[in-house]
Amino acid sequence: MSLAPYASDPSRTRGRRHAETPAPTRDDFQRDRDRIVHSTAFRRLVYKTQVFVNHEGDLFRTRLTHSLEVAQLGRSIARALGLNEDLVEAIALAHDLGHTPFGHAGQDALDDCMKAHGGFEHNLQSLRVVDRLEQRYPQYDGLNLSFETREGILKHCSRANAERLERREPGGVARRFVDRTQPSLEAQLCNLADEIAYNAHDIDDGVRSGLLRIEALVEVDLFERFRRETLADHPQLQGRRILYEAIRRMLSAQVYDVIDATRAGLERAAPFDADAARRSGPLVVFSDAMRAQSASLKRFLFDNLYRHPQVMRTTQRAQQVVRELFDGYLGGEAGMPPDFAQRVDRHRAVADYIAGMTDRFAMHEHERLTGRRWMA
Repeated sequence: MSLAPYASDPSRTRGRRHAETPAPTRDDFQRDRDRIVHSTAFRRLVYKTQVFVNHEGDLFRTRLTHSLEVAQLGRSIARALGLNEDLVEAIALAHDLGHTPFGHAGQDALDDCMKAHGGFEHNLQSLRVVDRLEQRYPQYDGLNLSFETREGILKHCSRANAERLERREPGGVARRFVDRTQPSLEAQLCNLADEIAYNAHDIDDGVRSGLLRIEALVEVDLFERFRRETLADHPQLQGRRILYEAIRRMLSAQVYDVIDATRAGLERAAPFDADAARRSGPLVVFSDAMRAQSASLKRFLFDNLYRHPQVMRTTQRAQQVVRELFDGYLGGEAGMPPDFAQRVDRHRAVADYIAGMTDRFAMHEHERLTGRRWMA
């Protein structure tokens, strides 16, 4: 498929931090995707929490399955808009590589531990993973990804960290947080595909866990509309098939809404190339009506799932595990591998080590250090 003029063209990439000979059969964005898939950090995502800790059930989403769903949604929308599917896939597969064990609970705890030492941001950590922490190649640390993939991975960044990155890499991936421009359309698309994916699968996982009742979702217009449509078209349908079909229809409606709203925005802005699109403000968007419905769904999930007492108990236990691991490694009584233990900046080394852990490895290390089992 030919790319639209405003798509990211691999032949016009801003390049890699370390120059490399082009691959004979793959362009730069395809090569980035392949490096991400083969990375250690990507494999770890299979045992990292999305909402439910990995041991709580085999069928709940993990960071790996979430990333695959984001990539699928992103590629579908990119194809319709003439954007670069390979770049979308690379960004989607890498966007959560820096997430801690235990999801946002682990991230919040690690940020608290690092408050006096630069803090912790999982998007910035994802960039650290691909720029430095992966050690696979003889010539350099990291995966040496293209500028466009790295730009998309850095989804959010505080002003202070953006300025720090900008000093190290002038005009680099953090510049847009300083001058308030946008990333590529492919990166914008991944941000929205991420939101679409987790809203849908958190409904599914919430009902599967028993913490959400499908009947309670009647107050969520975005879901209830498609549940009613499903029953109108299939009045004999029962059980989880009602949920699956309603979610499928909800996903399709959001995808088509993004395509239509984005096409309209592109027609108005008429960017002539990828850099012109960056200067045009957010272009990959929901319609106003869908944005409001998506926000309502997120509020429902926040109130009824993410703040459910059972999830909060797990969150508090997870945060305690991360804090006690941090204190143990920092004090030296719990050994880290030499690559981490020998670093001058011990606080950041400890944060890097913990952030790279899977849920179950963090539990095992915590038990080794404290003698206490997770479920005790």
